[in-house]
Amino acid sequence: MAPEAQELVDGTLHQNISGIGLDPTYVRAEGNSLWAAAHDGSETEIADFVCGYGSLLLGHNNPEIVAYATEVLNARTPIHSQFSRRPEANKVTEVLNRIARREFGTPDTYFGVFANTGAEAVEAAVKHAELDRGMRVLALVAQVTEHTEQARAAVASGAATVDAATLTRLGITSRGDGAGDLEALLAEVEAHNGRALSKAPVFFTLEGGFHGKLAASIQLTHNPSFRTPFTSLATNARFLPVNSAAAVRPAFEAARATVLDPVVTDGTVEIAEVAAPVFGAFFVEPIQGEGGIVPLAPEFAKEIAAVSAEFDCPVAVDEIQSGSGRTGAFFAASQLGLQGDYITLAKSIAGGVAKLSVLLVRESRYRPEFELLHSSTFAKDGFSTLIAQKTLEIMERDGGEVYRRATERGARLLDVLESVRADFPDVVKDVRGRGLLLGLELHDQSGSASPNVAGAQAGGVFGYLVSGFLLHRHAVRVLPTSSAPNTLRLQPSVDLTDAQIERLDAGLREACAALRTADEATLLGFLGARTF
Repeated sequence: MAPEAQELVDGTLHQNISGIGLDPTYVRAEGNSLWAAAHDGSETEIADFVCGYGSLLLGHNNPEIVAYATEVLNARTPIHSQFSRRPEANKVTEVLNRIARREFGTPDTYFGVFANTGAEAVEAAVKHAELDRGMRVLALVAQVTEHTEQARAAVASGAATVDAATLTRLGITSRGDGAGDLEALLAEVEAHNGRALSKAPVFFTLEGGFHGKLAASIQLTHNPSFRTPFTSLATNARFLPVNSAAAVRPAFEAARATVLDPVVTDGTVEIAEVAAPVFGAFFVEPIQGEGGIVPLAPEFAKEIAAVSAEFDCPVAVDEIQSGSGRTGAFFAASQLGLQGDYITLAKSIAGGVAKLSVLLVRESRYRPEFELLHSSTFAKDGFSTLIAQKTLEIMERDGGEVYRRATERGARLLDVLESVRADFPDVVKDVRGRGLLLGLELHDQSGSASPNVAGAQAGGVFGYLVSGFLLHRHAVRVLPTSSAPNTLRLQPSVDLTDAQIERLDAGLREACAALRTADEATLLGFLGARTF
């Protein structure tokens, strides 16, 4: 017998998930279904409630998108033509602007920065925000420098004197010499400003938030198991409790800093205090995905917008999971009245066929210099941007039929989840979300009479155990969220059928009944009887 081939990709991961039955091989995909290769050579149809972690709002291998992709490739369309005009990318950005104006009710224009993945879009947002902040710092330094020279000239000519009260306020003893007093004052200004402007930028984000796993984006992701090993690579974010409006203003007040600016007013050199540009951005998800499907409360979103504007801090809205139509509007934040200065989009933006992400930057924040500093070989390639065009055309067609379908399918699914919770309140803790971004949270099972269930809870894999049960007993594919593993995520496509919802209903009810009675034979029986 030939030795088994060494697994060179994700071998450790596959070994860990095989014990709970989450390692099938899928061989075909269509609509809201995957087909798993069974041991006997047949295929088993699986109702997919994961759908590429939300990348497949229009379903697996959407036939219209696949046909168009084939057409694009057969036409020998230039895919890579870097350092040239990209009308396809511009068209995508135009459509996104039209949608944003409609949903947010403003005339604002957004510029597009393209990438390949959601995490890269977040990285681009962090970089652009820091470029913007740095340019504001330089402008402020130039202002202070200009005012410093004006003060020196005014004192030297006798046109101005140093304000005695200002010296006292800054703890400077007058030398009785106007020029000497001014230089002592300016030395204190320089020292103070050096301290204020050398501080690392402040990026706010939320507890439970997830913004990717690259060098900068991972520091905005709250889960310490993901973030902590890499904290030395980037500035740490400051995490605020989600949906705590009262926590927003104190966080800004604690981080604020001022720059001292010498100004000549009516023959007197005084010191004005100017807010230092210390804030990078405030990153939020309209609905936290990996954090357990947690929607932002409207009043919390309103407070973030208001206080951020007051402190000149851009708001970065991460729509990577929640956006592109999943919640019944293209931008989930529009349902909260939260308009971002930065908006990141990915996942379903290119129909689940092409890999594409877009950072939208509001014109009032946009720095054209960024275009010369940030680029990517595969960003805004000719294939992906054309597929995004087709995807947006499908979404916007018939007055937004896709959005209505997401709302209707989501409401039907939510009714089933709420019914299960009503019948098993001792097992189901909560149901949350909007549209086709829903979560079902299970109660902690540490006290279960089943040693295996209690052990799974202690090991942080209880949600995965339930997922394995649903997969093999009911041919239903769900997975828990990465940072709230007792919450099962449900992110199906608009192709979700009533029969698949009923299958999920039956599976959840059997799982809940078995958990209620600690019925290990039912919960774990699939492990010894796997067919795929």
